[in-house]
Amino acid sequence: MSIVEAKYIWMDGKLVEWSDANVHVMTHALHYGTAVFEGIRGYWDGSRLKVFRLKDHVRRLFYSAKVLYMQIPYSPEKVEEAIIETVRANQIRENCYIRPLVYRGYGVIGLNPLKAPVRVAVAAFPFGKYLEEKGVRCCVSSWRRIAIDSQPPAAKVCGNYVNSCLAKVEAILNGFDEAIFLDNHGYVCEGTGENLFIVRDGVIATPPTVTGILEGITRDTVIKIAKEMGFEVQERLIARSELYMCEEAFFTGTAAEITPIVSIDNRPVGDGSIGPITRKLKTRYFEVVMGKVDKYKTWVTEIEV
Repeated sequence: MSIVEAKYIWMDGKLVEWSDANVHVMTHALHYGTAVFEGIRGYWDGSRLKVFRLKDHVRRLFYSAKVLYMQIPYSPEKVEEAIIETVRANQIRENCYIRPLVYRGYGVIGLNPLKAPVRVAVAAFPFGKYLEEKGVRCCVSSWRRIAIDSQPPAAKVCGNYVNSCLAKVEAILNGFDEAIFLDNHGYVCEGTGENLFIVRDGVIATPPTVTGILEGITRDTVIKIAKEMGFEVQERLIARSELYMCEEAFFTGTAAEITPIVSIDNRPVGDGSIGPITRKLKTRYFEVVMGKVDKYKTWVTEIEV
């Protein structure tokens, strides 16, 4: 989807004009994918912006950087402050997407990045729905998800997403909305930028982290609220055939939120519409992200704009 430009981007400690937020063409991350990022949602409630699980996203950003041997030159608290400063500076009064990025900058060429400086940027801009709210048509990709002993899929490393781009483009060119990865053992893994859940006989199931999925914050949210609502949730291996036998299926992710899957490989999921459990989870999820559930209010950071 196209980017809606804001006014400022935070770069290395200061706000710069959107059009001036540039990097050198010899930036290491541009050549080798040596960068990590987060995607964070902000929801406008008519008077203030509510940022969902800010601390957890920043914590994962630091984890991802550590995996890639990058020492972020700011504390987690400073990065949180930078995110809030960026949102306020841009006067965002609608639902938005926040993108912190940590990357190896200009200074060296070659596969040893350790002497390249670590740079930090934060962008925040208006953002609507990433996937079709009524449901998406999926295919199982011919590309396998990167193996956990090849690259670290649990970290949000920019270079990992070439794998996702290949699967996404393949799906689009074949007339689908989204792709589903299998892992290197042939078990169901995740979408190109989303975690995956299925429902069979009223039981919710999602692939475990050993399949090479991203440890999704929305995934974690859904598991917690589903259990609170009385649903059984299993983190287990899922065979491809189960995608065709389940009654419901849905994606979760910061961008995707909770998006129902209505068909897989041209087979309808259930009756081909959003299922009752998915619908209940979706309703509860939006109550949580808007800070309407006391138990989860600590997940919401309110910003007056």
